[in-house]
Amino acid sequence: MTQNIYITGAEQGSGKSVVVLAMMETLSGHGSRPGFFRPIVHPDARDPLIHLVAARYRLDCDYEDMYGCTSDIARELIAGDRYDELLKRILGRYRELQVRCDRVLCAGTSYRNAHTTLEFDFNADIANNLGCFILPVVPGGGRSQADIQDATGAFLTSLRERGCDILAAIVNGVATDCFDAVKAHFDARLAVEVPVYVVPDNPTLSKPTLGNIAADLHAELLYGDVTHLNRTVQHYKIAAMHIPDFLDYLEDDCLIITPGDRADIILASVMAHRSTAYPRIAGLLLTGNQKPAPQLLRLLDGLGEPPFGVLGVAGDTFTTAMAVSRVSAALTPENEHMIAAALGTVEANVDLDALEQSLATRHSTRVTPLMFEYELVQRARRVKQHIVLPEGNDERILRAAEILSLRGVAKLTLLGNVDEIRQKIDSMGLHPVDVDIVDPQQSAWRQAFADTYFELRKHKGISPAMAFDTLADVSYFGTLMVYAGKADGMVSGATHTTQHTIRPAFEVIKTRPGTAIVSSVFLMCLADRVLVYGDCAVNPEPDAQQLADIAVASADTAQMFGVEPRIAMLSYSTGTSGKGQAVDKVRAATELVRSLRPALKISGPIQYDAAVDVSVARTKRLDGDVAGSATVFVFPDLNTGNNTYKAVQRSAGAVAIGPVLQGLNKPVNDLSRGCTVTDIVNTVAITAIQAQTGTGAA
Repeated sequence: MTQNIYITGAEQGSGKSVVVLAMMETLSGHGSRPGFFRPIVHPDARDPLIHLVAARYRLDCDYEDMYGCTSDIARELIAGDRYDELLKRILGRYRELQVRCDRVLCAGTSYRNAHTTLEFDFNADIANNLGCFILPVVPGGGRSQADIQDATGAFLTSLRERGCDILAAIVNGVATDCFDAVKAHFDARLAVEVPVYVVPDNPTLSKPTLGNIAADLHAELLYGDVTHLNRTVQHYKIAAMHIPDFLDYLEDDCLIITPGDRADIILASVMAHRSTAYPRIAGLLLTGNQKPAPQLLRLLDGLGEPPFGVLGVAGDTFTTAMAVSRVSAALTPENEHMIAAALGTVEANVDLDALEQSLATRHSTRVTPLMFEYELVQRARRVKQHIVLPEGNDERILRAAEILSLRGVAKLTLLGNVDEIRQKIDSMGLHPVDVDIVDPQQSAWRQAFADTYFELRKHKGISPAMAFDTLADVSYFGTLMVYAGKADGMVSGATHTTQHTIRPAFEVIKTRPGTAIVSSVFLMCLADRVLVYGDCAVNPEPDAQQLADIAVASADTAQMFGVEPRIAMLSYSTGTSGKGQAVDKVRAATELVRSLRPALKISGPIQYDAAVDVSVARTKRLDGDVAGSATVFVFPDLNTGNNTYKAVQRSAGAVAIGPVLQGLNKPVNDLSRGCTVTDIVNTVAITAIQAQTGTGAA
């Protein structure tokens, strides 16, 4: 996957749009197909930055493809405590664009509608969950050297604390009198910190154009043409006096604000602009919803080509002047002069080729829980599987079924009383699609399943009548559906014990050839990576051979879900430092794995801290591919594994997905009785992916 970039301002007024433009120029110039994305846009008007980038670089994307959601939807989701849903929505839209582009440049929010701290957290979350390197832009205008250094250092520290992958930082708009000192400070620290580029203030970029003012005030162009809108407005003047006094206040590139019925001011402005004795005017802004009289317009037309643009607004003069004072400079695709100035300023002070090279050679290994869950759902959707959910009366199952069906993750069958389930679906206001409901006690399949079960278990003393009665149980019925090919996999355990869920699978589906035991793993989604823990749910006291089997199966499962397997065979001692039956068992299991699968990266016995922390591994003089960077952790017994996964889940805030059963001929997975709707969705997606491989494990 290509490495993409997320440009965000440290606060409002950072001028990140000029950096966006320069980076897009670089990406386009290297022959790639760049894409552009914003997480949130305003619902009432087209986003100006999307418009600028799409128009200038002729992006082959519709406007709607280049943003995550609108600000009103974002506010609604956040107010409803559905922040994760907002992130997932943005991630989904981003991934849809990403597959069509070689590179995607993302531009963060603009700090206009939320508290600065909250918006900073949001941009950091988005960058992390999109897997982008972040390029922060810190505003330097109006700040002293010390203030700039403090603000930049604090912002970079905050990004590091949130685990962001920082590409570089840019301090933008630094005043001329302190530019050299600021640049020297950050150049001196380049060897120990990320690159910090310093861009000087450019007056051309800091002042709005007549077009910027027209856009912000929704003004009408009454006189002149669109080329006049590119003129920069350095000052603005309210004209409410007589002509002689008015002329004395004129300055170069000023905007004259006056009521629309002041024909004298309009004529004086035109004449002053044409005269070499007075400054050149940037434009006129007429207030009060009053247009110049037809006779005046005819007179102006007779003077030849219009000297400047004349705008009209409905508001009064005072209100309009206040609105003009708040307008910020903004780049537009029509203003080639300002674009050239922007590109020239950034290109002269930022090594864009070095940033491009860094993007090409550095790759983020971050996998957030949101990214992992998204990939699960997308993989499950590619080849839709049929999953049976025996606990059709449980409200969490029904809510998950709606989500799964609407997103097309799997074809679903719910087991239970048909009328009761339908009544509950209606009372909950749910609208699942493509979901079947089967009552095991009334199903036409029951007798055939009972006959099959009798043949499989008659050596255990099961009679045909006992088999028929057994098939009234939803877990057995669902398992026989999988065995008979009526479903591709089963997920249960929301209201049943683990034993109730997996016993039928042991009896009917059984283990795949070459597998000694059925075991389990938890997929532990930490803030920036996914680890695999096994076995934490099934085997209480595995021997050395069983531990080796668990390790091999866990490595295969890890690989199935995109985690490179580096196996740590855990014990209370590392290497040869400890002795005893428990350590010897782990040591023997490690050697068995090496003989069974020589290509696997494995270390053991090894303690957890040495397996996960590079500094601890160095202290214990461990080397190799596993020490300090393990991804698959095989626990010596169920007591250790179950307690460890729960401790990490609670203390580290990890998302624990599982247990995922491995080693069965067909996939059956267990839920915790405390599972959430999200847990169910993830487990169904995992089961569908297992079914796509044709077995219940890798």
